[in-house]
Amino acid sequence: MMSQIAFPRLDHAILARRDSILDGLAAILPRECLITDESGRRAFETDALTAYRRVPLAVALPRSTQEVQRVMRFCRDQKVNVVPRGAGTSLSGGAIPQEDAVVIAMTKMSRILEINLADRFARVEAGVTNLAISDAVGPEGFFYAPDPSSQLACTIGGNIAMNSGGAHCLKYGVTTNNLLGVRFVTVDGEILDLGGPAMDAAGYDFLGLICGSEGQLGIATEATVRLIRSPEGARPVLFGFDSAEDASQCVASIIGAGIVPVAMEYMDRPAIHICENFAHAGYPLDVEAMLIIEVEGSEAEMQALLARIGAIAKAHNVRTVRESMSAMESAQIWKGRKSAFGATGRVADYICMDGTVPTGRLPEALRRTGEICASFGLRVANVFHAGDGNMHPLILYNVNDPKEGELAEAAGAAVLEMCVELGGCLTGEHGVGIEKRELMTRQFTEIELDQQKRVRAVFDPEGRLNPAKVFPLGGRAA
Repeated sequence: MMSQIAFPRLDHAILARRDSILDGLAAILPRECLITDESGRRAFETDALTAYRRVPLAVALPRSTQEVQRVMRFCRDQKVNVVPRGAGTSLSGGAIPQEDAVVIAMTKMSRILEINLADRFARVEAGVTNLAISDAVGPEGFFYAPDPSSQLACTIGGNIAMNSGGAHCLKYGVTTNNLLGVRFVTVDGEILDLGGPAMDAAGYDFLGLICGSEGQLGIATEATVRLIRSPEGARPVLFGFDSAEDASQCVASIIGAGIVPVAMEYMDRPAIHICENFAHAGYPLDVEAMLIIEVEGSEAEMQALLARIGAIAKAHNVRTVRESMSAMESAQIWKGRKSAFGATGRVADYICMDGTVPTGRLPEALRRTGEICASFGLRVANVFHAGDGNMHPLILYNVNDPKEGELAEAAGAAVLEMCVELGGCLTGEHGVGIEKRELMTRQFTEIELDQQKRVRAVFDPEGRLNPAKVFPLGGRAA
């Protein structure tokens, strides 16, 4: 059985110098940009992987790239670890600190700096929320495509760190496909501008390296992102099936037919009931599995595409079909899906996994996920991005029962190992963090992991940026 997730040994020399470190931070940051009291620091002790928590040494709230630079240089000189933090919505423990680390939270850097509709980009600070960009350009007929379920709260800096996706990534891609440039502060306090508003910036593609690096190579303080023209129309349709097998085979057949909807989301029976009880979106309650498939374009284009999708669904024994008839109805359908994680939290504690599998293996992956969780005596609700095989099983357990917590972690590890076995990978958009760290050896050989560590060491030789994340701890465990 998988043991509780370990943390590295604390640097007691840093803890002994806490007062002088706080004095040094106070000398380079205004009072309102530094949190040192215990109750204030406790607000940053965990992220959305709430089973684990550590109170940081201090929390810096810089207001500019230059203030980030000063804090980074100070922490380098003092040999203090740094944990970058966006909105704390990470489900893999990517922003959980330790007692000898300073958290640099980007909360105060929340300005939209430039909107250029002619060249279709926006330049924003890292603390801007995902949804705020679309809200800002929506009246002009544009939007920012990546849309994680937490888009109301999650920030662009965190999206870059984890290469976040969302329901509409099937057509428009994830963060890396919509990121044009970043302003970036290294562990030594150097400011780098990578990429830019052009489609293909000169030089090596360091931008592709930064996106998804989980805050281990530096801190993104600004981002230039791609804006996309809003479609003429968009329409979600609900398809209900009597079995998970039929629904997942339908997904594979749609993708196999070369059809790329804007979104294709899957819910099983437990998830359908949980989300419907919360959002009252009109989900069918008499089915075992449901797909939300959204198409876009002109009225003629949408009708033609839905006719093709409907024929494939019929071949896979679809039971109910319900097409959205208004913008309000469409919003309600998506409210149910995007509220899935919060709605499930009303029913039980859970851990949300994030493995991916080839779409052709979805039927087997869903069947085995249910068998794995049942073997540990646990329930599971499945709600995920079916079009790209990014599974999000929600494994339900009682967080106040340590034994159940261990069982839930063990079940989650077994599900992720199964994803790798089927030709997928450990994470689609949540990142590795601490949650999947010890499973990296299931995905990569030692040679491959060593190469990744060497790349990290070029940026951060002493491993002080977001330590204890991504790579197995080995001998560093406390």
